[in-house]
Amino acid sequence: MLKIAVPTNRPQAPANYLYALSQLGAQGETGTQFNPEEYGGLLLPGGCDVNPSRYGKSRIPEETVDDELDAIQFAVLEEFLKAGKPILGVCRGHQLLNIAFGGTLVQHLPAAENHMGLPNGDDNVHPVRTEPDSFLFDLYGAGCAVNSTHHQGIETPGKGLRPVMYSEDGVIEALEHESLPVWSVQWHPERMCFLHKRDDTVDGSRIFRFFLDRCLGRQ
Repeated sequence: MLKIAVPTNRPQAPANYLYALSQLGAQGETGTQFNPEEYGGLLLPGGCDVNPSRYGKSRIPEETVDDELDAIQFAVLEEFLKAGKPILGVCRGHQLLNIAFGGTLVQHLPAAENHMGLPNGDDNVHPVRTEPDSFLFDLYGAGCAVNSTHHQGIETPGKGLRPVMYSEDGVIEALEHESLPVWSVQWHPERMCFLHKRDDTVDGSRIFRFFLDRCLGRQ
């Protein structure tokens, strides 16, 4: 069975990601250290904010950070990049990838209320537009609706990373690398598929299937 590394210091936190992977025939494994040769790819899940010292800024009151988690995920990411394995980042993972490639973040979006979770704990939902020559255009077309539970966003894209999806207020909702097998989304596809499939968003399983196909060497 195809194994996917999911680095975390909270093994129960990525349960929705592990479930989504399992529904597509893959096995997600959590931990703090991985040998890339034993895994088909790397999934960087959602979570708290990356410490802004990683991109040369100071913390603000709206941020919640976990330096241990940062250290774990940046180290694992480096190993998988060296190995040339496919990598998918989701929400925090999207932002962490951008930082790893030298990019920066907006620490609190001007219209954060359009992107943060709702007061009842549910995800926000908003429309997005997709660049025509991107991996997401093939999956979802020129425009669709996605969920949203974040307050930060990409400011300066990292080296080699190309923005391929935008919200109506200009937030970069997805990135793809120009030459490496690296993709990321700001939204949460694991909460848009299977038991968590929503009628008001697209099917999040498509991006996991895309990622797993690349992990298996399918184009």
